[in-house]
Amino acid sequence: MMRRGLVGCFVFLALAGGFAGTARALEYRSVAAPVAVFHEAPRGKKLYLLKEGTPLEILIHQGDGWIKARDAEGTLAWVESRALSTRRTVVVTATRADVRKSASMDAPIVFQAEKWVALELLESGQTGWAKVRHRDGASGFVRITQIWGL
Repeated sequence: MMRRGLVGCFVFLALAGGFAGTARALEYRSVAAPVAVFHEAPRGKKLYLLKEGTPLEILIHQGDGWIKARDAEGTLAWVESRALSTRRTVVVTATRADVRKSASMDAPIVFQAEKWVALELLESGQTGWAKVRHRDGASGFVRITQIWGL
């Protein structure tokens, strides 16, 4: 029984990306088309529409132009790769996110973004902040705990 458990553990680690130190970087893209369709399977039943700028975590690249992705709500589905862009966006997951002039809680607020608003990602630092730009052109820094897509 112990031997089977160890074998299962090694199989899980291999499928999950290997042992510590060999983890793969996450890949994100955003919807480029005015709308894209999330499908149950490649060329399968349509689930719902994704609007332009929606960030998606890319999980699987299929050779025939389909990508399996996850959205900010955790839905896993398929989308055509031609509907996506390498342009990076994030989405606000907090009720309201304060976007500040600099990466500091003491910095003045440039603007506030409501939940589910997509923002262009300009920089993602290791300091707990990301530099973003709103579609109206205003830019600043938001805490990474208030957004999804990094």
